[in-house]
Amino acid sequence: MTEIQGHAALALLAVLRGRSLTAVLDDIRSRNPRLEANERAAIQDLAFGSCRWLGRLRAVLAQLLRAPLPDREVEALLLVALYQLHWTRAAQHAVVDGAVRTCVALGKPAAKGLVNGVLRSFLRRREALMARAQATPVGRFSYPQWWIDETRTAWPAQYAEILDAGNLHPPMTLRVNRRRGDAQSYRATLARADIDAEPLGPAALLLAKPMPVHALPGFEQGLVSVQDLAAQYAAPLLDLASGQRVLDACPAPGGKTAHILELSNVELLALDRDAQRLDRVRSNLDRLGLKARLQAADAADARAWWDGCPFDRILLDAPCSGSGVVRRHPDAKWLRRPGDLAQLAAE
Repeated sequence: MTEIQGHAALALLAVLRGRSLTAVLDDIRSRNPRLEANERAAIQDLAFGSCRWLGRLRAVLAQLLRAPLPDREVEALLLVALYQLHWTRAAQHAVVDGAVRTCVALGKPAAKGLVNGVLRSFLRRREALMARAQATPVGRFSYPQWWIDETRTAWPAQYAEILDAGNLHPPMTLRVNRRRGDAQSYRATLARADIDAEPLGPAALLLAKPMPVHALPGFEQGLVSVQDLAAQYAAPLLDLASGQRVLDACPAPGGKTAHILELSNVELLALDRDAQRLDRVRSNLDRLGLKARLQAADAADARAWWDGCPFDRILLDAPCSGSGVVRRHPDAKWLRRPGDLAQLAAE
């Protein structure tokens, strides 16, 4: 519990300081190779959940403190522990005791009494604290106020429904590697493992319950990948044919790149200006047994990478606000700023 809470708290703090949660969790995995799969999953759940409900958690914590906490690490730990106490099935005594011990692990032993008192006070007053926390829009919807205002302006009749939908847990949708099977054959494989899934197309399956990817039959052998259904529409729309020359710009982490290669024997260049992001693309392709040319370069600077030979197809997954995928990336709510859209448009 202590190690899990500590990593989750530091991950949340990194998000509040401007880092992507996906990148932070990748760092935690690479720096802590001894973490078991269930421990990694627990850290991810706490970090994502704390980001999802950060507005309400902050509103609750403000009621429990006499003054704002100057120590950001302790504040992040309290937010993570409050999320655990209210939104997870973890034993209450284990959460509180673990948070107290995590203070020492974080080098904050003087905060043990404060953390213990705050969390026990929350358990005694939970219903009233939660009700008052939802009295403000930020506490009610758990989005920044500017985001709430923009959504209300754009969709005055539907804004509450839109914001609430963004706080739901995302579905887990699979893409079957068409070089190795189809949705129906893999559904039968899942059924033999007592895993329920609904086919959504020739290669897509919706799991009845999310689960760790490494528990999926044949995942490590490249039979299947996790990819949102909307993202699975991109590659078929390219109308691919064998022998075509294809450019995939902004490919990381490689879902659409792999889907293209699963559908047709094309000559594919995956171009990303971030070499580290291309490592994730390479890892995904290796797992699926697929090949592409990966190059770190800025697609906008064609003179630096283009050989002058035209492409038959180009897939550009351009940078965007991320507002449409906050169910899967709740950290985007706290990373985005009001001026981001104008800046993205200008770029």
